[in-house]
Amino acid sequence: MAVKDYSELIAWQKAMNLVEAVYRLSALFPREELYGLVSQIRRATVSVPSNIAEGQGRHTTRDFLNFLSIARGSLKEVETQVLIANRLGFVDDPRKSELLRQTTEVGRLISGLINSLKTKNH
Repeated sequence: MAVKDYSELIAWQKAMNLVEAVYRLSALFPREELYGLVSQIRRATVSVPSNIAEGQGRHTTRDFLNFLSIARGSLKEVETQVLIANRLGFVDDPRKSELLRQTTEVGRLISGLINSLKTKNH
């Protein structure tokens, strides 16, 4: 069965869960980080499902692959920012581990989509 809408993609659904987790956690960061790390991690996280949706909406495999690549890059930004937040003491080790588990899962799903699209395209 072909995907008719981006919201059917498990990668998008899991990325949306990650957005929720990051927003909840970053709300606990120090107030002086509102325009620093809070803003940066939220924008990077929102970029992941947004790029999956935009790519799927472009209706060409080439465009979809490009946007999935961008989403994967944003995911690496999120991972880095989680590690920075942990080093600064804003995120404890258990929460860091859970967020990194989620980013790894989303990354695997995006990679699976990329591989599937490349296979269908050849």
